[in-house]
Amino acid sequence: MKKSPLALVAAAAVLGLTLSGCGGSATPASTGSAGGGAAAGASKAKTATSAADLGGMDALVAAAKAEGTINVIALPDDWANYGQIKKDFAAKYGIKVNSILPDASSKEEIDAAEKNKGTANAPDVFDLGTAVTMASTKYFAPYKVAQWDKIPAGNKESTGLWVNDYTGIMSVGYNATKFGEITSLDQLTDPKFKGQVAFNGKPAEAGAAFNGFLMVNNANGGTLDNLQPGLDWVKKMKQAGSLNLADVTAGTIDAGTHGVVFDWSYNQVSTIARLKAKGVDWKTFVPKGGEIASYYNQAINVDAPHPAAARLFQEYLYSDAGQNAWIKGGASPILYESMKAAGTIDAASAANLPKVDGTPKTPTSDQSKAANDFLKKNWDAAVA
Repeated sequence: MKKSPLALVAAAAVLGLTLSGCGGSATPASTGSAGGGAAAGASKAKTATSAADLGGMDALVAAAKAEGTINVIALPDDWANYGQIKKDFAAKYGIKVNSILPDASSKEEIDAAEKNKGTANAPDVFDLGTAVTMASTKYFAPYKVAQWDKIPAGNKESTGLWVNDYTGIMSVGYNATKFGEITSLDQLTDPKFKGQVAFNGKPAEAGAAFNGFLMVNNANGGTLDNLQPGLDWVKKMKQAGSLNLADVTAGTIDAGTHGVVFDWSYNQVSTIARLKAKGVDWKTFVPKGGEIASYYNQAINVDAPHPAAARLFQEYLYSDAGQNAWIKGGASPILYESMKAAGTIDAASAANLPKVDGTPKTPTSDQSKAANDFLKKNWDAAVA
C-alpha cells in the first residue's frame, strides 16, 4: 500500500508534526455485493454539496442509515489507524463498512470506480494522492464538510472536489532484533541485507513508494528537481542484492521477508506495536537530508452507490473524533492546528506523531508530475 503522491500545499507549520529543529498494489477485480443501499441517483444526496442541502446533519444521518452501507477502498486497517476509524463509524451510525481492495494504489482506486460504474460495487469515497487526484477530478463530487471553513484554502479544492486529509514523514523501518542498529542508508548494501530492503510499492504508482524514493534521493544529495542520485542509489542497491521488489504487507514484514521498509511514519507505528507483541524490536529513523512530508486527499465518487453514506463518512473524518483517530495512528490531520487552538487534540494520541530534526520538504504539483514521469521512464530499467 499505497497511493500516488499528493503535493503538500500548506506550510510546514500547518503539518502539525512535532518538529525538533499518512503501499503494495492489487489488481482491480469484482468487489462483490455492497449489500443494501439505494442505487446511485435514487437519493438527492447524490447532488448534495453540504449537509444543509439535505436539511441538516440529522437528515444526512437518516439518509445514510437508510442506505445502510458504504464502500471504502484502499484503506487497510493498519494504515493511519483506518481500522479503528471504520469500526467506530460503523458502530456510531449502524452502517456497514464494506472495505474493498484494501491494498490498492490510488490508480487502482480510480480503475475500480471506472470498472464498477453504475453498480452497487463501486467505491463511495477515495483516499488519493496528487498525480491521480489532479487527473481524476471528473470522478469527484463537490462536497463541503461542516468543518470546511477551518481547512486552509491551500489544502482544498474551492468547490470541495478534494480536500487534504492527513500527512506524515517518510521513514526507514527495520528489524533491529535481526539487524541491530541502522543509522544510514549506506549500510543497506551489506550482504546481511540481501533481499530484505523494500519500497512500499512501485514509485510511479504508489505514493508511499514515490515518497520513499524522494527520501533516498534527497538523502543522497539529490533534490526535488534532480532525481538521478536516487536512481543511482537504487541501482547500487539492486546490484548489491539488497532490494526486494515484492509487495510489502504486514504478513511479509512479520515473516521476515521484508526486514527494512521505506514507509510513512504513521504506518511504522502499527508495525512497532504489532511486532513488539511478538518479541521483535522494530525501529525507525529518518535519514539526514531525506525529510519528506506529503498529504493525501479525500474525495467522494460522483457515482457513489451510497451517496449519503459517502458524505457522512467525510463528515466523520473531519470531526474531532476522526481527526483524533488519525493522530492516534501517527498521522497528522489537516485540522491539527485548529484543534490545537481549541484544545480538542487527544494528548495521549499526539505522542504518536513523529519527531523530526530536519525541515520536511514536499514536492509541488509540477515537481510531483515531473518526478512521476521520470520514474515511469527510468524505474523499470534501474531494477531490471
